[in-house]
Amino acid sequence: MYPMEYYEFFVKFNEGDYYTCHDLLEEIWMTDKNNLFIKGLLQMTVALYHYGYGNVKGVRMMMQAAHQYLRPYRPFYWGVDVEEVCTFIERCLALMPVDVERVDFSHVNRLPSLPPLILLLHD
Repeated sequence: MYPMEYYEFFVKFNEGDYYTCHDLLEEIWMTDKNNLFIKGLLQMTVALYHYGYGNVKGVRMMMQAAHQYLRPYRPFYWGVDVEEVCTFIERCLALMPVDVERVDFSHVNRLPSLPPLILLLHD
């Protein structure tokens, strides 16, 4: 029903491998650029990847864009609890410092830890 990359995305997301998540979702999005749900998930995973490198301003922008893309798909879409994902994004945005644009990689551990999110594919 879904592309194989979509199934693989869930495994990699829950492992915290956001770089691979980007590649998997991009494969899907490149074949269906009208799929703004996938674009929202893609931007969220890119944001999570960049947070680990201290690009706080970029993360905020990507998370806000992801939220905007995903909101219309609430509460469930493509087997995902989109309401849960949107709440996760809101919680992440609330934790991020607003007066910081970038943190040096060596100080990334000083950024607030983001809440956990386990993505499940529901039938």
